[in-house]
Amino acid sequence: MIALPRRKSGLEPSSALNQVNYQDDDGNYEQEVDQTAANMADEAKQPENDQDDNSKLTRVDAVPRDSLYEPNKPFRYVYFPETAVASILTVLEDGTESEVATIGYEGMVGLPVFLGANRSSGRSFWQVPGEAYRLPVKVFKKETNRNGALNGNISLYTQVFFAQIAQTVGCNRMHNVTQRCARWLLVTHDRVPGDEFELTQQFLSQMLGIRRTGVSEVAGKLQRAGLIRYRRGRITILNRKRLEKTSCECYRVVRSEFDRLLGAEVNRK
Repeated sequence: MIALPRRKSGLEPSSALNQVNYQDDDGNYEQEVDQTAANMADEAKQPENDQDDNSKLTRVDAVPRDSLYEPNKPFRYVYFPETAVASILTVLEDGTESEVATIGYEGMVGLPVFLGANRSSGRSFWQVPGEAYRLPVKVFKKETNRNGALNGNISLYTQVFFAQIAQTVGCNRMHNVTQRCARWLLVTHDRVPGDEFELTQQFLSQMLGIRRTGVSEVAGKLQRAGLIRYRRGRITILNRKRLEKTSCECYRVVRSEFDRLLGAEVNRK
């Protein structure tokens, strides 16, 4: 996988991201890499006239709402966000969607593939624009079959991913919308390179499971308190410490699990 640079928010990329090989333009597997994402992008990038992108680790530009996988459709790729952020959602029969997990540069999209499944009942799309890498499923399986260190690291990430989902279920049931909104903003802030990121009212209402009017109310409350600035579909975190105090304990519980299992060195703003 990819050795990514530290983000200011403190979450470390999973050590699993140092373990995937890639193929050169002649189709030969290179040695394991331990370098920055920028170098990896240069070396893994395909020539424009190369038609075979089914055996390469390739860089992609993430566009909000672009689908990564759909309910009950076979996985084609697994994804490793760099500056982009992805959402994992559960989908009900009436089409209602609810976010259950957020994935940034510390993890990967496509864990069901690692666990032996070829599809999921949920769906995933890009939440915040940025850059990411994708790897074809068949290549990812080949890597996991031969690479014990990779398997171990992804197993640890799987544990914290499930912890995030479990905590989200309890959070959605027990905590008020202001606490949940603060938690969601912190989780996203952890995974972006700066203090500002793109976020529309419609998207946040879907993530929190509330009406857009409710989003306006809670965002206005946080803005008046000086915790955030929200204008024209963009959020700026102004006071992270107070935002953490406004959030419920669910943020701290999941963050502690990430730190414990993935060895993140915390450097909160």
